[in-house]
Amino acid sequence: MNAIHDLQAVPRDVPAALLDALSARFGERFSQSVAVREHHGKDESPYATMPPDAVVFPESTEEVSAVAALCNAHRVPLIAYGAGSSLEGNFLAIHGGVVVDLSRMDRIVAVHPDDLTVTVQAGVTRKRLNEEIRDTGLFFPIDPGADASLGGMCATRASGTNAVRYGTMRENVVNLTVVAADGSIVRTARRARKSSAGYDLTRLYVGSEGTLGIITEATLRLYPQPEAVSAAVCAFATVDDAVRSVIQIIQLGVPVARVELMDANAVKAVNLYSKLGLRESPMLLFEFHGSPAGVKEQAELVQEITAEHGGQDFAWADKPEDRSRLWAARHNAYFSGLQLRPGCKASSTDVCVPISRLADCIGETTADLAHVSFPTIIVGHVGDGNFHVQMLLDPDSVAEYEEAEAFNRRIVERALAMDGTCTGEHGVGLHKMQFMAQEHGDEGVAVMRQLKRALDPNNILNPGKIVAWDA
Repeated sequence: MNAIHDLQAVPRDVPAALLDALSARFGERFSQSVAVREHHGKDESPYATMPPDAVVFPESTEEVSAVAALCNAHRVPLIAYGAGSSLEGNFLAIHGGVVVDLSRMDRIVAVHPDDLTVTVQAGVTRKRLNEEIRDTGLFFPIDPGADASLGGMCATRASGTNAVRYGTMRENVVNLTVVAADGSIVRTARRARKSSAGYDLTRLYVGSEGTLGIITEATLRLYPQPEAVSAAVCAFATVDDAVRSVIQIIQLGVPVARVELMDANAVKAVNLYSKLGLRESPMLLFEFHGSPAGVKEQAELVQEITAEHGGQDFAWADKPEDRSRLWAARHNAYFSGLQLRPGCKASSTDVCVPISRLADCIGETTADLAHVSFPTIIVGHVGDGNFHVQMLLDPDSVAEYEEAEAFNRRIVERALAMDGTCTGEHGVGLHKMQFMAQEHGDEGVAVMRQLKRALDPNNILNPGKIVAWDA
């Protein structure tokens, strides 16, 4: 049986008393309509729709707390929902239950420009945050592409195109407000830039995918907007030439802000989708931040290195509108890929390896892809060793799903053999659970299971994700 193609939800019974209590408390902000439930039961993964039994739209941490307390009392699953952009089945209601849609919790609570921090409710999206704080001269750099909610980005430990310069959500979350399974409210830290006071609860919840608590507020690090920004593209004869350029650039310590890879199929897709005229060969996209002189120096050094590896058509994009168009095309690569095979369903990988092994991993993966029967594209945040393969599958073909799953297992095992990880940024969800023991060992998974049991003894928080409840 194929895990993706055939996996079906196994819902628990939801007592009428719970549904009545939620309806009485939230009124029109409580829904059991089929359309609302189905909307909250699907993401961008290839899994079938798994709708919850009901959806609640809270507007405060206290309201999330009330929902959690009720669900815990009735032993009913509770799942947090942000923007719905996850790729690994991260929030699908595999056991039914209640979804809390945090989109109405969209208030920017406080901006502290002197401290370079901002506190937001979980439903604020990254684009809106940057629009709201633009006049302060600051910005929040974590950019996963999709206009994800910041609570969801914390929950999945998101990263994206700027991670090579600014890090991931792990490095950029100062503290969190979290609703525990029993409805209690936990604040994980203060706003000081560092602390050695006790366990690091903030890091515990960052990346926990709603299985240990529901993040309702986050304090995040901000950065000064760079004085100068420049972008460039460079084409290569082969993916290997492009990747080896990146490895040399990173090892020399060139402080690029972004360096993204697209293979020839990806470039073809974005050309069609975004009406661009890029050379349809493997390509690197760069962005440089800093002073005008610093940006010029970085870019010239990168141009020299890429030329040594056969780089061609090195072209600048200095105007903001040109840069925006270029990066919009890269961010739309996922949806661009879908246009290469109309009606398809995408299954995506996102392995990450040490930078020294990146060329080997992508090279072996490219050779492997020469033998699959479906179209694919490769894109990657290659500055930190992370790349994605998007597999474009016939949604009615069990054989293609099985072939894609076999390929996915090979690429994960290849990354793990190179001391990498099964997921660089998408999270575990349903799809990567099968690799957790291989990556962390049985002992590591046992510790995770102990944490889950201690913090969520009734297994109501996004059950069936990251680690299995039973050994």
